Amino acid sequence: MSVEENLTLMRRWFREVWNEGKLETIAELFAPDGLAIGDTEDGVPMRGPAEFIPFAERIRGAFPDINIRIEDIFGSEDKVVVRWSASMIHTGDHLGMAATHKPVRITGITIARIANGQIVEGWDNWDQLAMLKQIGVYESPQAALLRSA
Repeated sequence: MSVEENLTLMRRWFREVWNEGKLETIAELFAPDGLAIGDTEDGVPMRGPAEFIPFAERIRGAFPDINIRIEDIFGSEDKVVVRWSASMIHTGDHLGMAATHKPVRITGITIARIANGQIVEGWDNWDQLAMLKQIGVYESPQAALLRSA
C-alpha cells in the first residue's frame, strides 16, 4: 500500500474504532496475529483482534463518548505516526470502579506498521496516569501532602 493509503487506514481506525465504536473495524483492520504494545497498564502486549476487542470494549465502556482528534499524522514506507488527543467523560464502570462523571482529556502517540491493508504492529504511548488522576483514582504523593497540610 502507498503511504497515503496507510494514512487513510489509520484515520479510519481512529474514527471508526474509537469515535464510532465499530468493533468490527478492529477485526477488519487489525491483522489476526497483529501485535499491540503499550495500551495496557501491565505492559503486556495484545495479539490480534481477539485480545484487542476486549480492551476497546473496556475503554469505550468506561468512556462511551470518547472523541479522539488526530492532531498530526504522517507516514514513511509501511509506518504511520499519529499524534492524537482525546476528550471524554467517565460515565461507565468498565475500569473496575463506579463512574465518576468527570471529564478527561489525554494525549497520545501511536506508531503503526501496516502490511497488506492491515495493522500488523502498533506501539502506543498515551497518558494513562493523567486519565487516572482526572477520574480521581490516583493522587500524586506531593498533592496528597499539600492537601493534608
